[in-house]
Amino acid sequence: MSRDLEPERIVRLEDDAVVVLDQRRLPDEMVELRCHDAAELADAIRTLAVRGAPAIGVAAAYGMALAAKQGHDLDRAFDVLAASRPTAVNLRWALDEMCPDPTPERARQLHADEVERCRAMGAHAAGLVPAAARILTHCNAGGLATGGYGSAVGAIRAASERGGVDHVWVDETRPLLQGARLTAFELEALAIPYAVIVDGAAASRMAAGEVDIVITGADRIAANGDTANKIGTYGLAVLAHHHEIPFVIVAPTSTIDPSAATGAAIPIEERDGSEVTGRFPARNPAFDVTPANLIAAIVTEEGVHRAPYSVSLPAPVHSR
Repeated sequence: MSRDLEPERIVRLEDDAVVVLDQRRLPDEMVELRCHDAAELADAIRTLAVRGAPAIGVAAAYGMALAAKQGHDLDRAFDVLAASRPTAVNLRWALDEMCPDPTPERARQLHADEVERCRAMGAHAAGLVPAAARILTHCNAGGLATGGYGSAVGAIRAASERGGVDHVWVDETRPLLQGARLTAFELEALAIPYAVIVDGAAASRMAAGEVDIVITGADRIAANGDTANKIGTYGLAVLAHHHEIPFVIVAPTSTIDPSAATGAAIPIEERDGSEVTGRFPARNPAFDVTPANLIAAIVTEEGVHRAPYSVSLPAPVHSR
């Protein structure tokens, strides 16, 4: 029986709560977390019960709708949710989208639009995947991270449906193992062949000629194409460049931040060092920035974009 998740299973709005599938408990348990106000939802976002830039945006939209329904101060709800995680631009984008009309209908439309954008970008990106490809991906950019279907994993899904995927290498993604726990969970449900590797094994797989393309998602894309994604992505891009392997970003236009001229303007979240080690001092940046010149293509729902990205990237769309 397929465990492919419907969008409403990942995040949805009910009468008295925003309900999220608690990603901290996956893959061992499928447990729902009920967030009864904006503060509880912000805590769920901050502690990664719900994660992934587009999914965070969808959850925040539902949080604004819930606050409006409860008669709470919407400015306060906006600020609480906006402060929950700094790097993913989709969060602020979704909150801005909700301000003119903070209704459940508006939030649900935003969610539906985000899923459709993922399907469209997956179809575009699949055309970049060679026949019988060995793909490497990092972190989790599937339905769990986007509210349904997926960005990078959506591209893998679409390529698989065309017979274009032989195997997927899934970076474990230290320190919180989003690849080993979540991407593996999703690929297994989709019956796409995969194997988890430690992050440090990616270089050897490339050197052995076992990687044809690297596909990842993104949390924020600057106007010049510099891209923030889960820590370790920059290193993969350098490796791919050295081995002459295409490095492709797949993300919706809601992830583009035209106000950030370059990656230097993207705030990088620093998380608690206890996620790395409980005994020794640790630095724990959650993201890094990949320079645009290492990216072969950025794929959005509008199509495949090539350098110079300052010219080719579309403007963020507005929800219908």
